[in-house]
Amino acid sequence: MAEEIAGRDLSILGLFHHADIVVKGIIVGLLVASLFSWALVFEKLFRVWLLNREINVLEADDKSGILQARKSSGLLYSVSEAARTEWTEGSRDSAAGEARDRLELAMRGATKRQLKDIEKGLPFLATLGSAAPFIGLFGTVWGIMNSFTAIAQTKDTSLAVVAPGIAEALFATAVGLAAAIPAVVAYNQITVSLGRASDRMAPAIAGLARTLSRTGVEGAR
Repeated sequence: MAEEIAGRDLSILGLFHHADIVVKGIIVGLLVASLFSWALVFEKLFRVWLLNREINVLEADDKSGILQARKSSGLLYSVSEAARTEWTEGSRDSAAGEARDRLELAMRGATKRQLKDIEKGLPFLATLGSAAPFIGLFGTVWGIMNSFTAIAQTKDTSLAVVAPGIAEALFATAVGLAAAIPAVVAYNQITVSLGRASDRMAPAIAGLARTLSRTGVEGAR
């Protein structure tokens, strides 16, 4: 048995093949979670990129582009629909300051809904980033326990016998770190990007509300 342990394949596939069923389950679970997190990261980065493009339109004061955004489904569409609804349902006889405040409040609500929609899924990245190393560590501890059991059975403490089992156990921790590190980096980057986007939207919405309160939604088409 000692010769069999010492002759194990120490490649990545070999480590996975010889690992305990619990360790295998942990590794597979972490790999699946990592693939899902990468898909989520690319989707969020793309949506943040689109959001920043639409904020550029808001900052450019292109009212025709904003209020003709019915063909889209993003920030510009939400802002334009909020402005139209508030202008249609609100009092036309109110003072300019009151109309501006109503329009700004309605459009701010639309932007907050857009940000919350993009934020969906980010808690998963945060959870994976914090939990994956510990899940991998659990697999490592479990694998080392099995390795010590194998050492006791073979009554051989040579490095050639001990190393394969330890390597299989540490493989789980490596997978956990590989899943956690990109998730943490992406979560921080996306969160910061959304915060900056929110800071950019506030003055842009205020300026748009000020303009629309003077010209009216119809006049800005």
